[in-house]
Amino acid sequence: MNPGQQPHWSDKKSLLRQLQKLWDKGRLLQVQCQADDLFPLRLNFKFPGSRDLSDQFNAVRDWISAIQKLHGFRLVYKSVRHRIIGENRLPVEAWVDDLDTTIALLNKQREAAAFAQLIDQTQQRLPPLIPWLNQYPLKALALADDWPKLLDFVCWRQQHADPGMYLRQVSLPGIDSKLIERHRGVLSQLLDRVLSADQIQSDMSGIKHFEARYGFRRKPERIRLRLLHPQLAPPLALLSGADHDISITANDFKTLDQHPGFIEQIKRVFITENEINFLAFPPQRNSLVIFGAGYGFEALAQAAWLASVDIFYWGDIDTHGFAILDQLRARFPHVQSLLMDERTLMAHREFWGMEKTPECRVLPRLTTDEQTLYQALINNHHQSHLRLEQERIQFDDVLAALAAIYGKGGLVQ
Repeated sequence: MNPGQQPHWSDKKSLLRQLQKLWDKGRLLQVQCQADDLFPLRLNFKFPGSRDLSDQFNAVRDWISAIQKLHGFRLVYKSVRHRIIGENRLPVEAWVDDLDTTIALLNKQREAAAFAQLIDQTQQRLPPLIPWLNQYPLKALALADDWPKLLDFVCWRQQHADPGMYLRQVSLPGIDSKLIERHRGVLSQLLDRVLSADQIQSDMSGIKHFEARYGFRRKPERIRLRLLHPQLAPPLALLSGADHDISITANDFKTLDQHPGFIEQIKRVFITENEINFLAFPPQRNSLVIFGAGYGFEALAQAAWLASVDIFYWGDIDTHGFAILDQLRARFPHVQSLLMDERTLMAHREFWGMEKTPECRVLPRLTTDEQTLYQALINNHHQSHLRLEQERIQFDDVLAALAAIYGKGGLVQ
C-alpha cells in the first residue's frame, strides 16, 4: 500500500451499504412478508492480511478497536500468529443475526412498522394479495396511505360481478374516481389476482383498457368529422349541421352506413392530422374529412364500411408521418397518401423544419415511392431530421392535389 493510502478494510459505512442494498431491493421487507432464511446474514468483510500486521500494525490495532465498537454486528475472530508480533485475535467475519437488528441499524423502524400494518390489513381482508406484497414490497410501502382504500375498491369489485357503470358512479367512503384512475396500474395487478377468469375481459390489457377489462363503462371514443358536400340529401344533411363539423361516438361512426343513402353519397374519406387543415378542407363531392387520431386507429377500425370507400391520409412529411400511414394501412390496406411525396417536399424547401425524435424502423406497408422518401428521411439525405409539416404546404397545392383526384367539377363551389 502506498504511503498515505487508506486501508480498504471493512468499516461501519461499508457494512451498512450492504444492508441498504438489501433494503433498496425490497429484500428486508420480503422477510417480513413470509418465512425466509435470509438471517443470520453473513456480510462481505475485508480484514487485514498477514503483511498488514507487520507493515501497518498501528493501523490494524486502530481498525480492530473501531470495528469492535460497532453495535448490532456480530464479529467472528480467529487467532493469527505472526513471526514478529506474535499471536493476535483478528475479526474475520461480520454477521447480522435478525431482521429487527438490521432494521434498527438502517433506522427503518417506521417503514417496517408501516409495512407490517399493510400485511395485517391484507391478511384480514384479501389474503390472496399477500404474494403481491411479497413481490412488490417497496411499491406497496409507497402506497401505504391509500392501501386501505385500494383494498376497499378491490373488495367492492369482487362483490359486483358485472358493474356496468362508470368509475365515477362507484360510491365508497373516501374513494373518488381520481384515486382509482391514479392507481389503475396497481389495481390491475390486484384485481387479476382476486377475480375469477369470467370476471375479466382478458383480451383488454393495459391502463388504457382498465374499464373494459374489469366490466366498467368507458367514456365513448369520439370521432370528429366534416361532411364536405353541402348538398347532401337527408338525413345526412341534418346530421352534418350548419357548419358541417360534428363529433360522434365511435359506435355511431361505425354505423353511419346504416343511414339511408350514406354509401351512395360518401365515396371518399380524407384523414388529416392538423386541425386547421381539417377545418379549411375544401368542399368535395361525396366526401368527408376526419380529424386524425395519430397512431390510434382502433375507433376507425370498427367501421367496416371504410373498406368500401377510398381513403386518403394526409400527414406530415417526416418519419412519424410515414409510420402513422403504415399503421393505418395495417387496418385498411387500400389507403392512399396525399401530399406526402418527393415533389411536395422539394417544392416547399423554405418551410423545412426539424423532427425532434425521428422514427427509425421497418415500415413494410409503404409504396415504393413512399419507401424511397422515408429512407431518405431516416438517412438524412436532404437535411438532418428533416420535417415538412402539413400546414406549411401551400393551399394551391392542396387544391391541385384534390383536383387530380376528382377531376374537373370535383370541387363544390
